[in-house]
Amino acid sequence: MAPVTTTHRTVLTGARVVLPSGVVDGGRLTVEGTRFAAEPPASADAPSAATTVDLSGRGYTVVPGFVDIHNHGGGGASFTSGTAEDILTGVRTHRAHGTTTVVASTVTENLDALARQAGLLAELVEQGDLAGIHYEGPFISPCRKGAHDEGLLRHPDPADVRKLVEAGRGAVRMVTLAAELPGGIASVRLLAELGVIAAIGHTDAGYDQTREAIDAGATVATHLFNAMPPLHHREPGPIAALLEDERVTVELINDGTHLHPAVLELAFGSAGAERVAFITDAMDAAGFGDGMYDLGPMKVEVREGVARLVEGGSIAGSTLTLDTAFKRAVTVDGLALADAVQAISVNPARLLGLSDRIGSLEPGKDADLVVLDAAYDLVGVMRKGEWVVEPV
Repeated sequence: MAPVTTTHRTVLTGARVVLPSGVVDGGRLTVEGTRFAAEPPASADAPSAATTVDLSGRGYTVVPGFVDIHNHGGGGASFTSGTAEDILTGVRTHRAHGTTTVVASTVTENLDALARQAGLLAELVEQGDLAGIHYEGPFISPCRKGAHDEGLLRHPDPADVRKLVEAGRGAVRMVTLAAELPGGIASVRLLAELGVIAAIGHTDAGYDQTREAIDAGATVATHLFNAMPPLHHREPGPIAALLEDERVTVELINDGTHLHPAVLELAFGSAGAERVAFITDAMDAAGFGDGMYDLGPMKVEVREGVARLVEGGSIAGSTLTLDTAFKRAVTVDGLALADAVQAISVNPARLLGLSDRIGSLEPGKDADLVVLDAAYDLVGVMRKGEWVVEPV
């Protein structure tokens, strides 16, 4: 007779729970193994040991694990340093801040270096530590380069774009490019054909050029407002085109440095919560502290939590973690809990094509969740049924 397999069950009770159907006070969540389960257990033939975690009486809120589609590293380590241990250091740092799913973003390098980085990152995707690769550069405008080395920028030739996608062995999820550059529209079409997100960013495109890129298949605005022409009443530029089109999801860096609260309110009012994705655009210093850092081939100084290039002073990503972005969304920006969850979990999961597995607290999905206290500070993180940070 075959031995009976015992699946461990964890039952969370007593907290406010943000579900797709709404916010439930005194909710109950059941985890079986690595996934959320319905009540009662699906099979009486698989007896399971149960642990009950009582979260009542403390003002706790449980939300889905956060999903970050634009992140360069953290914990003092970069996703593009060339070592698996550095990548995992960054992953663990953000995981402890509630990001249970993360896409690794690159910075501009030469094509061979990017292809080598992609090969290593793809291994971590295959192992399940990362959810994919995002190339931010080198196919961006020198006019809006931000913290990218201008000497390494190049036009988005479709052959070069294809080379980088293939270097990722199926792990590339997104490529940011400036569609107004030679080859830009053709590259957007290519990415759409390959099933890779074409994101418009670090761009000097006008309104009509941006509309053409969207019609060609672009579906994401890379950190909207940042590294693109500002909104102008006679030349609306890319911001108006990206905000108005229902096919586009807009990334927002909600750290209080990249965007004024009124600008964030404008984006939500125009696009709606269903078309916003909170990102960190984090670099090495996220979860680590002030000091001097490398960002690709460039030097960055972090002072009072703000990262700037030593040469030129441009903002160089952020030191943000998504737990801070969530708290700010609810306590400073005044977003409803459901809207904050939409922007930080539901929408990014949908963009990655993973909404059948992550992004919401539903039976059958990975048991990824974040526990927040009454002040919306993080007190617990679970990933695939295992506590990363166990609530006290």
